[in-house]
Amino acid sequence: MWDTTQYLRFGGERGRPFFDLIARLGADKPGLVLDMGCGPGNLTAALAERWPSASVVGVDSSAEMIAAARAHDSPGLSFMRDDVRYWKPQAMPDVIVSNAVLQWVPGHRELLAEWAGWLTPDGWLGIQVPGNFEQPSHAILRELAGSARWSLLLGDVDLIRHSADPADYAELLATAGCEVDAWETTYLHILPGENPVLEWIKGTGLRPVLAVLDDEQAAEFLAEYGERLRAAYPPRPFGTVLPFRRVFAVAHRPG
Repeated sequence: MWDTTQYLRFGGERGRPFFDLIARLGADKPGLVLDMGCGPGNLTAALAERWPSASVVGVDSSAEMIAAARAHDSPGLSFMRDDVRYWKPQAMPDVIVSNAVLQWVPGHRELLAEWAGWLTPDGWLGIQVPGNFEQPSHAILRELAGSARWSLLLGDVDLIRHSADPADYAELLATAGCEVDAWETTYLHILPGENPVLEWIKGTGLRPVLAVLDDEQAAEFLAEYGERLRAAYPPRPFGTVLPFRRVFAVAHRPG
């Protein structure tokens, strides 16, 4: 289902919220660091660089992502193919990071509270989720998938993403006994190319759609969706502007 090359096409823009997130984590010398939903592992490797004495474990359910992740070779760095909803560590972690993953997980608030309960005293938890699901990119996708042409093929595809506002995460994690910092940021990505917003979404939100269409159907869908996206995000002389809201929460369990 996942194409790591397509996903990493805008790796700099996708990685920026991760680095903004981990900059708020105050862990000094953690023993165990978890990256829940590690994707292709490039950002997990950055965790290993930040904490070279730690055991850093990346977990992801995608075989394609884990295969790409295992190309990163660093002392203390390892990867597990498993579902973040069910995988559990063998020891209590000092740091848990989840970057742009929980929006795919129904009921992730309960999962987040469980993760907070795993933390060691003085442990840190940081999450980031997209908060742009009412923007034209996603609204057009839902409208098109529900149209007469595509509804029979795509009616069972779940295009609803699950994220909350910073205040919701703050309350959840504070109730779990943590000190919390929660915020949101809207990035204005200036993307090069003919129809870059289409290329961006081909790496993420379009994956469930493309997974159920054959090649001819996918080409037709992409042509129609791409035309509507280009109208919603017109190219300018300097590139195409993609506003992208992200929601962050950092929790610290007092020692």
